[in-house]
Amino acid sequence: MLLVRAVVRPEKKDDVLLELSKAGFHAATVVDVVGRGKQKGIKIGGVVYDEIPKSLIMVAVRDEDKKDVIDVILRAAKTGEKGAYGDGKIFVGPVEEAYTISSGATGL
Repeated sequence: MLLVRAVVRPEKKDDVLLELSKAGFHAATVVDVVGRGKQKGIKIGGVVYDEIPKSLIMVAVRDEDKKDVIDVILRAAKTGEKGAYGDGKIFVGPVEEAYTISSGATGL
């Protein structure tokens, strides 16, 4: 089991969630966050903005679904045909255990 965490532009959040759902990945957790990437924020005039609004989308998936989920996110979160700085980042890590609170069932 894996946890896929995608940091995307807020205006792309709904597109990513819709495409994930179309691909059969309906469960997701979404959190509004702020941060900056390698470019250290953006400079407009003389002002540097280093806390850029983003959305964090977290999806727990089976190992064999990793590529499909990542492909969907890459496609849906990209701005324009080639993409742009600030489109986001995807992080993938292991999930050792998962429990459904209402039933106590394990796994996804």
